[in-house]
Amino acid sequence: MENQLLTSIIRENSIKYGSRNALFYQKSDKSWTPISWTEFWQSIQDTAKALLTNGVKPGDKVAIMSRNMPEWTICDYALQLIRAVSVPLFSSTSAAQAEYMINETESVLLLVGEQEQYDVADELVRKISTLRKIVVFDPNVKFNKETPSEYFSDFMNSGRDTKYDEQLQAVSSEAKEQDLCSILYTSGTSGEPKGVMLSVGNFMHCVRIHDLRITISDKDVSLCFLPLSHIFERGWTFIALSKGMTSYYLRNPKEVVDAVQVVKPTVMCSVPRFFEKTYEGVNSKISRSSKTKQAMFKWAISMGGKRFNYLCIKQPVPFGLRIAYAIADKLVLSKGRAVLGGNFRFMVCGGAALSLDIIHFFEQVGIHIKIGYGLTETVASVTCLLDDDINTNSVGKVMPLLEVKIGENNEIMVKGGTVFKGYYKKPELTAEVLKDGYFSTGDAGRLDENGYLFLTDRIKDIIKTSSGKYIAPQKIESLLSDDKYIEQITIIGSERKYVTALVVPAAIAFDELMKEMGFEKIKKEYQVKEKAVIEFYQKRIDELQKDLSPYEQVKKIALLPAEFTIQTGELTPSLKIKRRVVAEQFKEEIENMYSGG
Repeated sequence: MENQLLTSIIRENSIKYGSRNALFYQKSDKSWTPISWTEFWQSIQDTAKALLTNGVKPGDKVAIMSRNMPEWTICDYALQLIRAVSVPLFSSTSAAQAEYMINETESVLLLVGEQEQYDVADELVRKISTLRKIVVFDPNVKFNKETPSEYFSDFMNSGRDTKYDEQLQAVSSEAKEQDLCSILYTSGTSGEPKGVMLSVGNFMHCVRIHDLRITISDKDVSLCFLPLSHIFERGWTFIALSKGMTSYYLRNPKEVVDAVQVVKPTVMCSVPRFFEKTYEGVNSKISRSSKTKQAMFKWAISMGGKRFNYLCIKQPVPFGLRIAYAIADKLVLSKGRAVLGGNFRFMVCGGAALSLDIIHFFEQVGIHIKIGYGLTETVASVTCLLDDDINTNSVGKVMPLLEVKIGENNEIMVKGGTVFKGYYKKPELTAEVLKDGYFSTGDAGRLDENGYLFLTDRIKDIIKTSSGKYIAPQKIESLLSDDKYIEQITIIGSERKYVTALVVPAAIAFDELMKEMGFEKIKKEYQVKEKAVIEFYQKRIDELQKDLSPYEQVKKIALLPAEFTIQTGELTPSLKIKRRVVAEQFKEEIENMYSGG
């Protein structure tokens, strides 16, 4: 793969595999429809010519806001072919956030998936002067007649005119690894999104290092269900297609458990929430089964656990245990794997921490999870477990061709071909994190003598939910603390299913509210637990956060009767909230917000 481009690999694969199926997508009746390698490459070329037809030039920015569809990836490769730059936005991005990103990048086209994204685009096209047209993937979307809009099928048809063949050849022949490929936005600690600039070479290096680390081939089948707007699924898709895998595109990620049973993937990237939900579902089902079935399951898991212990230390499994495990596997464990299709060789997990209990459970059932660590700025993987690793305390071994060192305050520093080029239009922020060729991750960790990385802390204050979404707590706290009824607020959500908040009411406004509600005669520790009071605060917060993306929004709150202070240990001398101290002191209140959620 040396000296190749991502697009040239797809062109070669189209020649190599021809009529073999490259992609599958679901129709409205949930049946899976194939796209051959020949059709895939032809669609990329036609889309590239359509972009040229619409005046898109090398270096121009084109935004993509859609759930997972083949059109997403077709456009991704087509933009590379004409040396333009993609600006991926999450399908749930709010109009306010999308406006900021599209304005900053001066995007000339906005490619959207469904009605929800079209409605946001329709609002933006009249506000942003650079936007010339909206191109829509789903043919069922209803257009605003006053807005320049076109269905993707018509858009691609316009590129089938052969008069653009020479122009496409001329533009694509100048493509090189140094070309800017994509600008992906991540949350900044100030709340202002940062555009991570990634080159074609960054993505190519990602493909190369995974080729050296994990065993995959064109016989594998992958399910694309995480958002393509996220670096994890985007990078994995480039890897999968470069290796000639068959990839299934799932538009609705909530249907992933049903989809894996039909698709039967052999490999897939995922986030902790997928494993958590599966684990919760299995345990719930077992708890409702007969005593006999519960005993059988417990015994089978026990056999899997004993076998797992030998695999951990890379020692041969004793003959007697191999026999017992084979019986357990046939009677119970294989049925557990069948819930996830039954064909997984391994699943890659990243984006956030996964509990050891859940990792051990899946390994006991016979599903290998390859833990990894990475960031948008490093095209995801910095580390990943080896094929025969079950080292569940680390986040994997440093990837080939990358350098990792531990800097001041135990900060993890990364150097290599996947490290980004800088933050778009933010040279000061870029200079803060790129030093002597190393990227300062903001995470603290340690390396052992064998090159395995262990995360020990997060230096930066960015929160990751268990779905792998990045959230800037300060942005949300700043937005909500402007309310007259809120004195202090702390956002909770690291490694959690959703965002919650601990809220300290503003004394004067709160006292007046209690009189209005008739609660003035009860103690404050009871006032803050009144259902009507909590609902009042939640309603105000819901109104204030309506422009935030769904994954950023506070879903539940707990009201606290006393302020955070320096004396009680929750505040620093500069009056900043000590998040870890607050999380420990109010552990019960936090757990109550997530119990049954």
